[in-house]
Amino acid sequence: MTKNSIHEAYTALMKGISVLDLNGPNVSSDLVLIGHNAFPLVINARGQVLMAASFYGDGRVVVLGHESYLTTFPALVENALMWLAGSPCQSTTVVVHQSCKALADTMSNSRLQPKVGCFCKDNGVYVTDAYSVGSEVKELVEFLKVTKGGLLIAGQAWSWACKHRDLNTLLDFPANKVSSVAGIYFSDRPGVLGTLSVPPQIPSSWLSVAIGKDFKDDLEFLLKGVSEFDIRGESIPSEVLVHGPLAFPIGATPDGRAFLAGAYYGQGRVIVVTHEGYVGREQLSPFWINAIRWLDKGRNGPVGISSGIAFSFPLLSKSGVPCERSGFRTDLSVYVCTSYSDNQVDEIQDFVAEGGGLLIGGHAWCWAHTHPGQNPMTDYAGNRILNKMGLSLLKETLGAGCFKAPVMGRKCSEGIAKDFKDDLEFLLKGVSEFDIRGESVPSVVLVHGPLAFPIGATPDGRAFLAGAYYGQGRVIVVTHEGYVGREQFSPFWINAVHWLDKGRNGPVGISSGIAFSFPLLCQSGVPCERSGFRKDLSVYVCTSYSDKQVDEIQNFVAEGGGLLIGGHAWWWAHTHPGQNPMTDYAGNRILNKMGLSLLVKTLGASARQCLKAPVMGRNCSEGYHFRHMLHRFAGHMTTGEKLTEQEESRLKKLVNDCSSFLQMRAHDCASYTSVVAMLTEVLKKTGIPQVGHNCPVSNAKDHLLLNVGAEVYKVSKNPDDLLPYLMKDLTVKPIWPNHRILISCNEAGGEQWLSTGAYLSPGMKSNMSLPSEIVGKGWKVQIGCQTDNIGNASELKRAPVVHERFPIDTQIMQVWNLWGGLLYLIAPPNTQVDGLEIIIEQVVLVPYFKSGVTTPAEWENLRNAPSPWAEFEFENIIITLSSDLVRGVDRPHLVAEVWDDIMRGIADLAAIPAKFPRKERFVVDVQISHGYMHAGYPIMMQPDEAWKLLDPRAMRNSGHWGPIHELGHNQQRGVWEFPHHTTECTCNLWSMYVHEEVLGINRDRAHPNMTLANRQCRVKEYVKGGRNLSAWTVWVALETYMQLQEQFGWDAFKKVFAAYHTMQNVPNDNPGKMNLYAETFSLTVMKNLAPFFKAWPIEPATEQKLSHLPVWSDHPMAKYN
Repeated sequence: MTKNSIHEAYTALMKGISVLDLNGPNVSSDLVLIGHNAFPLVINARGQVLMAASFYGDGRVVVLGHESYLTTFPALVENALMWLAGSPCQSTTVVVHQSCKALADTMSNSRLQPKVGCFCKDNGVYVTDAYSVGSEVKELVEFLKVTKGGLLIAGQAWSWACKHRDLNTLLDFPANKVSSVAGIYFSDRPGVLGTLSVPPQIPSSWLSVAIGKDFKDDLEFLLKGVSEFDIRGESIPSEVLVHGPLAFPIGATPDGRAFLAGAYYGQGRVIVVTHEGYVGREQLSPFWINAIRWLDKGRNGPVGISSGIAFSFPLLSKSGVPCERSGFRTDLSVYVCTSYSDNQVDEIQDFVAEGGGLLIGGHAWCWAHTHPGQNPMTDYAGNRILNKMGLSLLKETLGAGCFKAPVMGRKCSEGIAKDFKDDLEFLLKGVSEFDIRGESVPSVVLVHGPLAFPIGATPDGRAFLAGAYYGQGRVIVVTHEGYVGREQFSPFWINAVHWLDKGRNGPVGISSGIAFSFPLLCQSGVPCERSGFRKDLSVYVCTSYSDKQVDEIQNFVAEGGGLLIGGHAWWWAHTHPGQNPMTDYAGNRILNKMGLSLLVKTLGASARQCLKAPVMGRNCSEGYHFRHMLHRFAGHMTTGEKLTEQEESRLKKLVNDCSSFLQMRAHDCASYTSVVAMLTEVLKKTGIPQVGHNCPVSNAKDHLLLNVGAEVYKVSKNPDDLLPYLMKDLTVKPIWPNHRILISCNEAGGEQWLSTGAYLSPGMKSNMSLPSEIVGKGWKVQIGCQTDNIGNASELKRAPVVHERFPIDTQIMQVWNLWGGLLYLIAPPNTQVDGLEIIIEQVVLVPYFKSGVTTPAEWENLRNAPSPWAEFEFENIIITLSSDLVRGVDRPHLVAEVWDDIMRGIADLAAIPAKFPRKERFVVDVQISHGYMHAGYPIMMQPDEAWKLLDPRAMRNSGHWGPIHELGHNQQRGVWEFPHHTTECTCNLWSMYVHEEVLGINRDRAHPNMTLANRQCRVKEYVKGGRNLSAWTVWVALETYMQLQEQFGWDAFKKVFAAYHTMQNVPNDNPGKMNLYAETFSLTVMKNLAPFFKAWPIEPATEQKLSHLPVWSDHPMAKYN
């Protein structure tokens, strides 16, 4: 299916129809849509879907919410039959079930000529009501998937549900056994009728961003006997994003970050745990036994346990469902695997869609770390399987802990279509906590699907375990695969295998990446085997690190299989800079569609505790679910619905979850586009805070709007339409056409920013013409100099992230940024280019002075250029700050002289060449991420004393300690640094040197702490306190270096630093490095300094090495001995 297929299909289906009158006695069912292929045709004013269509395999499906619509809307039905038939439609046979004979009579004059008859696989299109498909389920699924047939189903489930209260409508309603494979479910909710307009595009409504099942029964089943999820230990789970309408969290942190989740997918079920190690954990065995049975759905296996998670075999075998060590097979009942492989994506997805159970474990964080530049949400193997199922493994990790299982008996609130009570009761049977203590760092899982639910979470709602329904299957994701094999988890994993297996009794296939879970999962009693993905599995257990079989695994779950997937996304994100974990991370390519996504966020050590399992009986609104919270926030912002105090406290988490979810960029998925449409509607009503230095914001709603506004703008199909709602009072600045620059770079270290002298206004688009030499070579375009992420600040004076980067993959590219900003070329490390021309179609000129290039006459014109940002580029440093501060600079060459002198002094003391291979950078920002200033590239500082940077007289008269202190930080080297003692100490050597040797300012004038009186006072206090090494920090530590300098001079330091440039085999620990430093300095000055450094302490071996040198006996500390 192409990206535009659903949009083209909608146009064809609704051709010539402008309004539908659904008033009347016939009440439709509300339809629940999941996955990427299903899309609504008709949505009422309440956001309920009354008609829908989808693709499955090469086949097509149209679902009408009441059988009477077959004759009430002949134009729509004819469009549907033509679309289902494909082209040319004249030769296609349309067969109508006897129950729909009235349709054949109504359309007797149609060129399609439908005929009443029995289903046959040779039919081109088959029409049936929702109640008559029971005996032909497998044949109809095969008809869609393989024969490329078209299927039209009409009916409603709400009256059926009233008569079958003991059955699960999603699984047991006859039509759902077929339509759910394609991501469309008849729900037990009646639709609200009315006269509805037909929009030109696929309809959407924020009210439709709902969870499609309450999951009460599922949670009761899964959590039977489960009170907590103990995920303490070394395994680090990812967070799983539960985003599908039939996905639900099972285990989550108190702040709602899920590490265990489940989902329905088609006729199957999935459980994902965000570290595969948990699947074999004995403490979780009650849950895994429940899970296997839930996934098995009473089939009694076999459960195939893939080699990657084979260690879970003994535990899952306790479920009583036959387990075997097996790769993926279509004859399995449940497949247990890790989320690290996507070799059989389509097969696994089909397996679940057609009824299989999938238990998948793994995290996305490691993959994210090792795949910089890729998107975990789409590229990570686990997400290629899980995404369709409404579950996605995130690169964010969760801390270990013992987390309470969800409370059973809860009732679901707005935005959630299932309360998951039965699922949680089943999965949590015998599970009271999740002990995730230890070294394993899990990601956080975002639970965003309407049929996804958290299972294990921290107290603040960060989930590390979640489940989801996807099609006819189920998913459980745990955000570190190590948890799948953790014995403490065995009750849970046994439940999970059963939940995913759904009574089929296996086989559960446990992939090689999570094979260690084999012994534990075997305890489920469901047959487990070490196995790769196979369509014949009942449950597949895998990690989230491979997406080789994304489609297969998604189809496997959609068709009824169970998926247990474990893994984290944070490592992948760390190793794949520039890539999008939500779309590129393997696990999320599986999980996203299932309403779950692994985030790069982790659970830190403080969060990795023994977390209580959810308590049954709790109202759903007490737990965190992305879709529910999003629904509540939208209602609050658009209609004034009051948020509870608890909901207010969860807005910060919603900020992160919205950002992660939007990064999936699944524009071909109606579930995704409905969220984008909903957020767009909110933003157009509320706008975003016009934040600034004089108008900061501090409440959570403003934080959310600032974050989400920028993310929605990035993914909007019409950002220009949205821009006026986000940026008020935009002023049009003069445009300079065809701005040409030449770039040169000889960088042997880190990445380098190359200034262009160009600025883009907020939302302004510009085309760039780039030389072929830098295309596809890791170069990027950056808009914005303010690269600090200030999202953790309680008060914001600007949006948290205001810069944007674009990879240079083509010679002609268009760039823009909501916030505007200076335009840079970002050269990758180890790059050499010379004199390459860049042409930028339209820019705003910048007050940009470059030493040796900009003439005084040019500066007279440029100083008043309209950009709000300015840059001064000198020999070894570039200063970026507000244009208001530079317009009065008459003689920039004098500013250049003082900074050239300072930077040569920096290099001189560091014993490096006077010409820096990469110029240092200062950026003066209205707010920075930490401190008053901080080192790095660029060095960031607040604006209070920025004027002094450009005042050479002030610099030479009184100096500027802080900026040179930060430049000193950039010269610190780990080989002679002793953290934490000297972190804020040795950088001051450069401040001292530059002030005294370059600016001619004595040290006692350079900083108040440098006066003789203050120095003597500190030494006395240090001696009086017992000369403890713990007190030897910052100014006390600096005194040691000052005493050395006053005795041996600055040349001694230069020689010592030079010696370290070529030194090999330097110790990593502070004691080893201290002794080496004492030895190196002693040999440099030819004095035995061991007695002077005695308090570090100095080892006897070092004293012996230096014993041949004359002792420095009259050192300044001797008088205190």
